[in-house]
Amino acid sequence: MTTLTLDGAALRRAFAHIPSGVVAICADTGTERLGMAASTFVPVSLDPPLVAFCVQNTSTTWPKLAARPRLGISVLNSDGAARVLAAKDGDRFAGIDTETRDGGALFVAGCSVRLDVSIEQQVPAGDHAIVVLRVHELHCDDSGTEPIVFHRSAFRRLVAS
Repeated sequence: MTTLTLDGAALRRAFAHIPSGVVAICADTGTERLGMAASTFVPVSLDPPLVAFCVQNTSTTWPKLAARPRLGISVLNSDGAARVLAAKDGDRFAGIDTETRDGGALFVAGCSVRLDVSIEQQVPAGDHAIVVLRVHELHCDDSGTEPIVFHRSAFRRLVAS
């Protein structure tokens, strides 16, 4: 095992070894659909029901989403949807079917887990912010497809052993 210099490249390399789920965070304003992908999503609390993700301080999409009263979290099962939603430019919903709930939470169709959430708090954390979200509604389809994960800088599928 090699000891690495504690810099951004070394941290990125080490963090890439940790698989994480990939979610879409989306909202419908009534005139446009807003969305982004995140691979730092985690459950936080059962009582009250809270989840969290991290977002870069340089994100131009997050401030628009953060202004919405309700957001939709979709646990993604398609690397295609993840790539489109993660794009810096262009239509982030090209080829993606969506469903809007009352209040503006927007979900990617076909995902087995969807959460209707609102922002509980944002905590500054270096070059990111930790965003804690309160879950208002939960939709779960156990017969749905398996989620993708982000591991070693690539989207991957889970394989049953």
